[in-house]
Amino acid sequence: MNFRRGRSREEPEINFIPLIDVLLVILIFLMVTTTYSRFSELKINLPAAQGEQAKTKATEINVAVAPSGEMAVGDAKLASGDKAGLLQKLKAIAAGKQDVVVIVNADAKATHQSVITVMEAAREAGLTQLTFATQNLQ
Repeated sequence: MNFRRGRSREEPEINFIPLIDVLLVILIFLMVTTTYSRFSELKINLPAAQGEQAKTKATEINVAVAPSGEMAVGDAKLASGDKAGLLQKLKAIAAGKQDVVVIVNADAKATHQSVITVMEAAREAGLTQLTFATQNLQ
C-alpha cells in the first residue's frame, strides 16, 4: 500500500527569521562595544621657543572705504575714485619706512571697485603688504 501517491514532495525552506535575529544581535553588540577616537582628547605638548620679540613694529596705514566709495587715509578724506590722491597720501606716509602694512577697512556695502582702487594704489606705491580688517560676529 502506497498512501503517498497523490501528495507531492514539499521542498525544504530556509527560515531567515533566526538568521536576521542573530545578525541584529551581532550588530547591536558591535555598536555598543566599538570605541570612537576623539581628536579633541589628544594631549599635545607644543614646542616652546625662547627669543626676543621684534623691537620694531611695522608701520600701519589705515584706509577706510565708505559705502559711497569715499576713502579716508588717517584724517585726510578723499573723493570717490580719487586714485591719484590716495597714491600720493600712501607714498607720503610710507616715505622712508620699512615694513609698511596697508589695512583696508571697507564697509560691507562698499563697491568692489572702491576696494580694488585702494589695492591698485597700494601696489603702485610699492606697498606689498595688504590686509583687510573684519569684525567678529558673536
